[in-house]
Amino acid sequence: MTKLVLNTAIANYGHTAEIKKGNIGSNRFEMEHNDINPVPMIFRRMVRNLEFDVAEMALATYICSKHYQKKFTALPIFLTRGFYHTNMIYRKGAEIINPKDLEGKRVGVRSYTFTPGVWSRGILGSYHGVDLNSITWVIAGDEHIEEFEYPENVLRSPTSDLYEMLSNGEVDAVIAAPTNGSSEILPLFTNPESLDKEWYSQNHIYPISHVLVVKDELLDNNPWLGQELVDVFHKARSGYLETFNKNNSQQDSADHSQMEFAKIVGENPVNYNFSETREVVSTFVGYNLEQKLIPVAPSPEELFYL
Repeated sequence: MTKLVLNTAIANYGHTAEIKKGNIGSNRFEMEHNDINPVPMIFRRMVRNLEFDVAEMALATYICSKHYQKKFTALPIFLTRGFYHTNMIYRKGAEIINPKDLEGKRVGVRSYTFTPGVWSRGILGSYHGVDLNSITWVIAGDEHIEEFEYPENVLRSPTSDLYEMLSNGEVDAVIAAPTNGSSEILPLFTNPESLDKEWYSQNHIYPISHVLVVKDELLDNNPWLGQELVDVFHKARSGYLETFNKNNSQQDSADHSQMEFAKIVGENPVNYNFSETREVVSTFVGYNLEQKLIPVAPSPEELFYL
């Protein structure tokens, strides 16, 4: 039987490494991997040109893509996750002491549909009581989805550098970007790790950043493909976590981010369980609706191949 050949674009992670090396796979398909940097170019090329059969995709971009009827569908493979209190910064002298002080100000972000930006705004609004509509959001770059239309309180900056926007006074604060060592740029939260732990302990939301998508045409023409891909990625994940947890217990993991997340969520920092993740997806869809990325909220089941 001739194997189905899949043109694939995913980044390099511990939990995908054995797939990309060819050590874990399927007898029904083979994957031809493209190494593309920076990773967001994968999203752009998939959204605009359907360039890949299987691709990594930022979750907010994916949710918007479904609204604009892009012809690919996500599998319940949650490639990356993270927490977001760390990467919120402001300009010294901007009269910002607490999150509510962002109200009425201009806040920069890479793009309006940038997934960490959507999570950061959602956390500011739902957890810290910030009125997001009172803020003018200033965008440093364009959107992957060319058809996307900005809400009224969103402006495009002529500057593409968020730190320059801060230093020249164009914006008072920036979300979804780390401090850069300048004494003039300060973190909004002095205890971000504690806040991330508090956030997780109260609502058990472990934010998803990237998922895996497949062309609809391939899923339609090969009804077995979706589950076969899920099985392959689960196998790679299981092997990775077995090794990770051994190394983590010895404080010798090469994957520093996963080790830090494991301190918050426990021994399963790479979780592909849809039922355990459904509320995370639902919460994020709600943020997309509230922030006017989409006009109608789909259910998590409508978004994923299950």
